[in-house]
Amino acid sequence: MDATEVLKTVAKRLETAGMDSARLEARILIDHAHGDEGVLEKSISRRLRHEPIAYITGHKEFWSLDFDVGPGVLIPRPETELLVEEALKAFPDKDASLNVLDLGTGSGAIPIAFLSERPNARGLGIEQSQEAMIWARKNIARHHLEPRLRLQGDDWLMLGEGRFDVIFSNPPYIESDVIPTLDPDVKDYEPVAALDGGHDGLDAYRVLAPIIAARLAPGGRTFLEIGQGQEQKVLKILAASGLETVQVAADLAGILRCVIAAPA
Repeated sequence: MDATEVLKTVAKRLETAGMDSARLEARILIDHAHGDEGVLEKSISRRLRHEPIAYITGHKEFWSLDFDVGPGVLIPRPETELLVEEALKAFPDKDASLNVLDLGTGSGAIPIAFLSERPNARGLGIEQSQEAMIWARKNIARHHLEPRLRLQGDDWLMLGEGRFDVIFSNPPYIESDVIPTLDPDVKDYEPVAALDGGHDGLDAYRVLAPIIAARLAPGGRTFLEIGQGQEQKVLKILAASGLETVQVAADLAGILRCVIAAPA
């Protein structure tokens, strides 16, 4: 069977299973197999069980950088790039010596992307999940950022001393009763702790707000990802801790996705 027929056959199998981007996914799986039929068949079988493509290949692109990902860590989403984009706008000096904090760092995608654009910035990633920490360490090493990006495996409340110019967080913000309705690619494979934001989806922001308020340096900014329609409630939570919203930025789909706040 030639390459065209292989692509057509694999795409058809994926399409029959209800995969929306069957042809693209087929191409990715074929490239990942490097001509090994056994690897390809195993990869197809995993995808047919709705395992995410990123877990099968072990890679995900974010900010045009390649990240190692796998079970136990949230897969970076394109919309999360907005946090990096807005932070770069807020701190346009490429040579600035910035102190950066990422609360719930997961794969490390956000601080790695930001530090890749600001060579004099230094960062700290806080991540409670030991599984996610494995992937973050791999990615820090992959992008040669060991001297500039530290990891701390702890609860957010255990953060030590220090103030930060830039604080990122993409916390869990999906309502608990919505989790069972998510696509099987997400609910059956990605870590629930990185998705479930409690009964109203806002539990994490209630914990984050006072921490951020205490840790932002004068002139600092926080960049928080939020779910669709959550902006007003999140703004009230931040205001209650003395944080003033500077802007709420929309993603490419027009959804308000990134809250930018500063010390009041």
